[in-house]
Amino acid sequence: MFGIGGGELIFIIFIALMLFGSDKIPEIARTMGKAMSQFKNATNEIKSEIQKGVDSNGLGTSMKELTSTFTDEVDNIKSGIDTTILPEANKIKEDLEGMTGPIKRQH
Repeated sequence: MFGIGGGELIFIIFIALMLFGSDKIPEIARTMGKAMSQFKNATNEIKSEIQKGVDSNGLGTSMKELTSTFTDEVDNIKSGIDTTILPEANKIKEDLEGMTGPIKRQH
């Protein structure tokens, strides 16, 4: 819960009791609960409005089509790579690593 452990939660409750007293704590908790539920409802309303806008403009399906087309093209390029070039690519990588070796930051 927000990175707060059990001991820290007990400490926070203790401080709240010291500041507000035991008679005010239920009222504060109730108010915070109402505020959290209102925030959640507002967030859900915003999400639904955005989804309605996306659906009415047809952006949801076009984005899915675009990403699937892009994925297909990437797969075609991957499958079309000539394996005879691969040893040369490895040699170039080794040469570059050899040149940058002395340049790397020394600790």
